[in-house]
Amino acid sequence: MFDTTELKKGVKVELEGKVFVIIKSDHTNPGKGSAFVKCRLKNLENGNVLERTFKSGVSTGASTPDLLEREMEYLYDDQEGYNFMDKETFESLHLSKDQVGDAKDFLLEGITVEVLYWKNNPISIEFPTFVNLKVAQTDPGLKGDTASGGGKKAVMETGLQITVPLFIKENEVLKVDTRTKEYVERVKG
Repeated sequence: MFDTTELKKGVKVELEGKVFVIIKSDHTNPGKGSAFVKCRLKNLENGNVLERTFKSGVSTGASTPDLLEREMEYLYDDQEGYNFMDKETFESLHLSKDQVGDAKDFLLEGITVEVLYWKNNPISIEFPTFVNLKVAQTDPGLKGDTASGGGKKAVMETGLQITVPLFIKENEVLKVDTRTKEYVERVKG
């Protein structure tokens, strides 16, 4: 069981038969009454977010989930979903489009991801913090555009739509943050 002092951002917990990751945690010690921790939890199976408040000194009911992370390489997609290969055992894994969800926006052939298993079932895909994607389509910039002025929409090679600076052109490779789906910088060379 977790104590309230252990409920921090990024910690994975099992609560009421489901696995969550803590995306926000605020410890409050009011002048009156007992301290408590207010957490925002994201369900790793379906992506739903909920808020819970845990009182200090009282059992949280949260336990450590039995999770297994496997390093996988993305191979290709087909009509039913997406295919991955375990880098240690070379076994293939097929995930449906529903299981992959928005993660499809970062799937490039050959990319290495961490697939999280719970009770021998894959429940989520974790990407590196940054991925490099090529701009497939964007409007041309106008003369006099500067690095600090405004932005425009760009469609990346995976279909992801992001806002980029006005000076970005098609076929340029950009570094994109997988947590926020935002442009970070151009990739040199």
